[in-house]
Amino acid sequence: MSKERAKRRAVREAERERLAAVRARREARATRRRELRGRLAAALPKPMRVARQGGYLARRRRAQNAVMATLWFLIQVLAWILLDTWMARLAVFGVSLLLIPVLVTVFFDRRS
Repeated sequence: MSKERAKRRAVREAERERLAAVRARREARATRRRELRGRLAAALPKPMRVARQGGYLARRRRAQNAVMATLWFLIQVLAWILLDTWMARLAVFGVSLLLIPVLVTVFFDRRS
């Protein structure tokens, strides 16, 4: 009986040692990875976060810009679908690029 108990204890201890070795390898790998990441982060420039203005005028301007970008994109999609020639598509692209400032000034007069 005691030989069986000793044998089971030896098996448990061997399993425990194996798991400890696996855990030690995993922790060593994680430590190496953290050190490498730290060295890499120290070598790279820190990203500068630009504070976004949150006032009423800034929100309104972002909304207006989003509307104009969406309309421009829809015009481009419609031109792509409806027009067959590349020259017509390029003409719509060029004219729409030239008209954006005009439309912004007409519809969203930012001077007043």
